[in-house]
Amino acid sequence: MDLTFLQRDYTVPGTFLYLFCVFTVIIFVRYIIMSGLYQRWVYDRLARIIPRRIISPRYPKDQKMKEIMWSGISSVLFGIIGVLMIMAWQKGYTAIYVDWVEYPLWYIPFSFVGALFVHETYYYWIHRWLHHPKIYKFVHRVHHESVSTSVWTSFSFHPIESVLQAIIIPLMVMIVPMHLSVMLVLLMIMTLSAIINHAGVEIFPSSWRRNTVMKWFIGSTHHDLHHRRFTKNYGLYFTFWDIWMDTESEEFDARWIKATEAE
Repeated sequence: MDLTFLQRDYTVPGTFLYLFCVFTVIIFVRYIIMSGLYQRWVYDRLARIIPRRIISPRYPKDQKMKEIMWSGISSVLFGIIGVLMIMAWQKGYTAIYVDWVEYPLWYIPFSFVGALFVHETYYYWIHRWLHHPKIYKFVHRVHHESVSTSVWTSFSFHPIESVLQAIIIPLMVMIVPMHLSVMLVLLMIMTLSAIINHAGVEIFPSSWRRNTVMKWFIGSTHHDLHHRRFTKNYGLYFTFWDIWMDTESEEFDARWIKATEAE
């Protein structure tokens, strides 16, 4: 992995601006490409082949443009946070490492699973806090304006919520050692899961609800109910906090069966 870009001094305004622009463009273009491909290859195809899989009806065109606008602002903020994290890495304020043998190899999957759990926990409780009436109307309402969600909803956040969404990774790597590849995989999973959860099409098989492990994963049916019921289904990747805190929607099983069982 070429890490020569880390040798530049990003406290210099010019180099800071350069890396900020690179990060912002990469983040926004990745959002556009991944969302567009998912819409065409998954949503559109399943709408023709297995229409019962469609959870959300078609969204208005003006909603799509608003979501892309908010997602562009989110990408700018993610880009700033990304550069600040690189600067913190340069100054030795993070526990990111690049040498595979610096820690035992078993630590890599352990740190990955642990990071998912920490992120899930952080997200669940921050998400519930964002639904406090005094917070919701100023911040989280932007995201919930998309009642019928789409792939474009995945990054559509108020700027404050965008920062809250992004800050968990820098906080984790300042405390817990994490290989650079694990952090990059986490960032990709964050994007992909956001698209899957908001795409309005259920891709997981009906058997997942009967599987000991897979039943804990969140999909479009689960998160769509959150956008429609507001006070249920707060999870990000997994359902366990919703189950433990009794915030999983009572409608979920019926909606799941409707979307996944054979007609």
